[in-house]
Amino acid sequence: MQSSTLHSADTRTARRGREPQAFLLLRTVFTVAPILFGLDKFTNLLTDWNVYLAPVATSVVPLPAQTFMYVVGVVEIIAGLAVAFRPRFGSLLVAAWLLGIIVNLLVLGSFFDVALRDFGLLVGALALNRLSPKSPR
Repeated sequence: MQSSTLHSADTRTARRGREPQAFLLLRTVFTVAPILFGLDKFTNLLTDWNVYLAPVATSVVPLPAQTFMYVVGVVEIIAGLAVAFRPRFGSLLVAAWLLGIIVNLLVLGSFFDVALRDFGLLVGALALNRLSPKSPR
């Protein structure tokens, strides 16, 4: 009986050591990536972001595609900063944003591989939310 109690305590201690590491990794990536992608909406160095925009988006929000992408960039930067300063809230903001991107890509009818990748990121953002403390760090 003593052995199982010690093993259980060792497992809890190890888990407590891994959870902060997982939180830090997820918080870092969900801070840095949205900010970098948001900034790139203004430069298009990584890709031509307009290619990923479903035409229905600009019919619902009557803005030119590039202007729409500027707005997207600002939202992504805000989402990254929200994760940095309020990870519990910011992670949900990023998850909702990723869901919007996934829907956009599915409506576009192409880039299903990117939509699947973004679904994985959405799950990661939800994991960050579960690991986030109730009060900001």
